[in-house]
Amino acid sequence: MGAGTTLGHHLLRLLVAPGRQRFERHLGELESVQRARLSRWLSAVSRSPEGQRRGIRADWSWEEFSRQLPLSTYQDHAEVIAQQRARKQSLLIDSPVMRYQPTSGSTSAVKWVPYTKMFLDELDQVITAWVGDLYRQFPQQGRGTHYWSLSWIPTEMRSQTAGDINDDMKMLSFGKRLLAYLTQAAPQEIALAQSSDDSLFATIAYLAADDALGFISVWSPTFGLGLLEQMSHWREELSQVLAQGNWGRRTASMAGVPCPRSQRAASLLRGWDGRMDPAFFKALWPSLAVVSAWDTAAATPWARKLHGFLPHANFQGKGLWATEGVVTFPFQGRYPLSYLSHFYEFIDANDGQTLAAWQLREGQEVIPVMTTGSGFARYQMSDVLRVEGSLGQVPCLTFLGRNDGVDLVGEKTSATTAQAVQDGLALSGALPVTLLALDEARGRTPGYVLLVECDEGVSSQARQAIQSDLAAQVEKALQANFHYKLARELGQLQHAACVALPHMRQVYMDQCRERGMIEGNIKIEPLRHWRGSVPAMLRDSLDA
Repeated sequence: MGAGTTLGHHLLRLLVAPGRQRFERHLGELESVQRARLSRWLSAVSRSPEGQRRGIRADWSWEEFSRQLPLSTYQDHAEVIAQQRARKQSLLIDSPVMRYQPTSGSTSAVKWVPYTKMFLDELDQVITAWVGDLYRQFPQQGRGTHYWSLSWIPTEMRSQTAGDINDDMKMLSFGKRLLAYLTQAAPQEIALAQSSDDSLFATIAYLAADDALGFISVWSPTFGLGLLEQMSHWREELSQVLAQGNWGRRTASMAGVPCPRSQRAASLLRGWDGRMDPAFFKALWPSLAVVSAWDTAAATPWARKLHGFLPHANFQGKGLWATEGVVTFPFQGRYPLSYLSHFYEFIDANDGQTLAAWQLREGQEVIPVMTTGSGFARYQMSDVLRVEGSLGQVPCLTFLGRNDGVDLVGEKTSATTAQAVQDGLALSGALPVTLLALDEARGRTPGYVLLVECDEGVSSQARQAIQSDLAAQVEKALQANFHYKLARELGQLQHAACVALPHMRQVYMDQCRERGMIEGNIKIEPLRHWRGSVPAMLRDSLDA
């Protein structure tokens, strides 16, 4: 590890320690801290054009705030955000917009989330607490370089982001960001490459060349798996590039990004047969101490698979983050509410009652509502969490799944139901990718299809047996839902089906990309409504 990395870690550790201490110091003051967060937001919004138009007052209490303002979604803010972008003004809140972060969520429609100075300050609160705890809990990662995933965007959208490079380190304050860059395994200039493919190649080249890599942070474990798999596919080109220190055929696309050089990595890649072998990755990254990724609900089996390839490193889950804000994060082995960041309310998933954070009780299942420095007021998320005790007065929560269900014909299938169905399956070695609700399943009528990834060596006969068995299991589990059972009896839905393929995860993600979804936002979810035409690979299996 170089002197710059050592110095960067030393100074960054000192700089984030107060954030960790501040988070711990106020754990017994949840209500007063949260009311102060709301008061700060009301003050900033009451000075904005949109706040004044809506009559938002700085002296509102939480009780008045919740009476006066309705719950909202992105669509409630979309028109004002479009005006903000066109006029280059801050209309939603009195705080300068530093950049706009694109996200596609679970659909192809792109949302542009304003990252204001106030919102970035809110994110800085949680990032410093998290990183400070990382240094305390996993000190060995502080002796190596770090990789924090870029927020990947499609090639064709890069011109729309101007100078707003999608760099996750920009969630930190300027000083901390400068120090963090000293510890990075891959330079942020990689995002300037001509295409997503070139950016990905450059990222993998830098990671492969770095024998001091100590920490990997990605959002979806499937993205982490994709990095390892692409390294296998590109191993010959990577070995040539790293041996020569030249991008070769990609030089013109790399926008002047320096090429790493490592004879050691080049030799390892030349001798690699491409199999996902933990021994190879340990030889490549002997200092890897921590891998961080989503690991709950539908991400669980993929997180286990990723950790299985990197077993010499510790694994840490992410908590619940979204482009629009953060709800929970890993701290002291728990997932507490990021109570120093935004103002939070919660909808009880059972009775619909709206609660403040200080009113939550253990065992409740709730849907988070955020009021953030972006200017979003009472922004309702589509996630369900369970309250799992507390740190001091601050609730800790576990992500259960999304609440945006599917209703093809009145069957009312929720994402949490789909997750429970998949959790109960005897999978025989297969990994679930998603349960698709199709407008045109078998016989061009609506139905549900489970996509699973099976081993590459599975015979056609064995694959058919897996599909038949899992289809029966899914159908039986779904029929426990009264509305689904009724829809089946009325002939409105087809019997559940299953399609198993060796590379199903990649097939599914390719289809998502074709529909315009943003690379960094594509993740494995338990339930997805696939509107319109069915991909050919599914059509062939369904019609067989």
